[in-house]
Amino acid sequence: MSPDALLHFAGGVGLFLLGMRLMSDGLKVAAGPALRGLLSAATASRARGVASGVLITALVQSSSAVIFATIGFVNAGLMNLAQAVGVVFGANVGTTLTSWIVALVGFNVDLQVLAMPAVALGMGLWILGGGRRAALGQALVGFGIFFLGLDALKGSFAGIGTEVGLDALPTRGLWGILLFAAVGGVLTVLMQSSSATLAVTLTAAAGGLVPLTAAAAMVVGAKVGTTSTALFAVIGATPDARRAAAAHVAFSLLTAAAALPMLPLLLEASRWTAAHLGLETQPATVLAIFHTLSALLGLALIWPFTDRLVAWLGGRFARGEADEGQPRHLDRHVLGTPRLALDALDMELRRLAVIAHRMARSALSNEADDARLAAEQAVLDRLAEAVIGYAGSVPGGGDAVVDAALPNAVRVAQYYRGMAERAEELGRTRLAADLPPDQQALVDRLHRDGQAVLDASQPRSGTLDLAALDAASAGFEAAYQEIKATLLRAGGRGELGPATLVRILDRASFLRRILDQARKAAHCLATLERAADDGGVPAPGTA
Repeated sequence: MSPDALLHFAGGVGLFLLGMRLMSDGLKVAAGPALRGLLSAATASRARGVASGVLITALVQSSSAVIFATIGFVNAGLMNLAQAVGVVFGANVGTTLTSWIVALVGFNVDLQVLAMPAVALGMGLWILGGGRRAALGQALVGFGIFFLGLDALKGSFAGIGTEVGLDALPTRGLWGILLFAAVGGVLTVLMQSSSATLAVTLTAAAGGLVPLTAAAAMVVGAKVGTTSTALFAVIGATPDARRAAAAHVAFSLLTAAAALPMLPLLLEASRWTAAHLGLETQPATVLAIFHTLSALLGLALIWPFTDRLVAWLGGRFARGEADEGQPRHLDRHVLGTPRLALDALDMELRRLAVIAHRMARSALSNEADDARLAAEQAVLDRLAEAVIGYAGSVPGGGDAVVDAALPNAVRVAQYYRGMAERAEELGRTRLAADLPPDQQALVDRLHRDGQAVLDASQPRSGTLDLAALDAASAGFEAAYQEIKATLLRAGGRGELGPATLVRILDRASFLRRILDQARKAAHCLATLERAADDGGVPAPGTA
């Protein structure tokens, strides 16, 4: 291949990758709520999970994007691992659509006719639009560049099949199949895109550069190579992210292990299918069918063992889950789909709530362990910092719901930090065990009313009852003012020593501030959840 042809090939690959990135990123933002809804529907059954994975991957043209979004749903508690595995399997089948686009459009249509209008219209929407309209424009630009890259690849391979001496390479037999499978895998690792490898393979086969059997082996190798994306992605990721990625690796390896020995049979079946569908039996079409058949073969083989795979994965990658200060739901790969990131933030904020409320109840018992409260506050601070940092990394992308919800997430984290700080102060402010009965009765009443507020503000499954919370808060405030006045009168008459009076009032003040932070956190958290559920713009958080 001449230097000019090599540069033409490299430029075509670059355009293809750029188009895929723009198209995938734009569609993820444009279809944000719809993507969330489709993935939520996958929780009904594993079969529906597979169907959702196929459909969404066909929509956004990126199996990696769908797999990482699925990981985000697992991390956010909206989908369990068994349901997520179905979506991962479906994404592996859905990614074969790229082969069909290349085969049916790339070699039968003037790609310039498709590409230029798409780029022109897309740039218009991207520049003049905002929010999802701009994202749709970005996707259209990516669509056009995708076809420009494919056209460049087609041109770079045209007529060079006889110039490159492939006769010297073993294109048949075990070693030939393994060699070209390795080439497909290496190309995918280098370009971090199995779609790009498929485009190169199909155009090379159509140009006569690569024999059909060798090209089919490269397609299988690309399936194995795509696992590198998942393996790179789970470095430092959550345990659930690693489990979902491991399911993707298992599917890809099983598919390759089954498809390579059956390569001649699958190719013959692909030719037969093309003929009976009325399609031309040109190499690109046969390879597209082969790609789909091999993915379906892998799905058929792994499906009966899915329960065992899920059970096995559930016992792996558990290291770090015991550290309560380590985030369990915040996954960096979900940042590209902001609505999913809001779900992850909600689940992590609920973990903050558990720690903050536990500290408050422990401090309220008047028997708190100071060292344990200090350790729990350090844990909560680490988790809160991670939540605030993650919220600052979520791109709004012009989505009004996301832009308005993120400050609420930060407020909730800060309110729970405030609860923890006051709880530690409350724990250090112990009362004497021999208070006079009338004073002890006042303290007990204050504690009971405080417990009622804590109960009403504790986030649990379901929606918080804010009306009940506000009623409990009003009841505590009335009791606080009455008890404070009673204690001050007792102190003024000399019925209560100054040291005891100050300690009781300090304790009541710390408790009051704890409950105020808990009420504000609950209101903001409820607002955040409503925004994620109904798509409405959340109101400003309680100040």
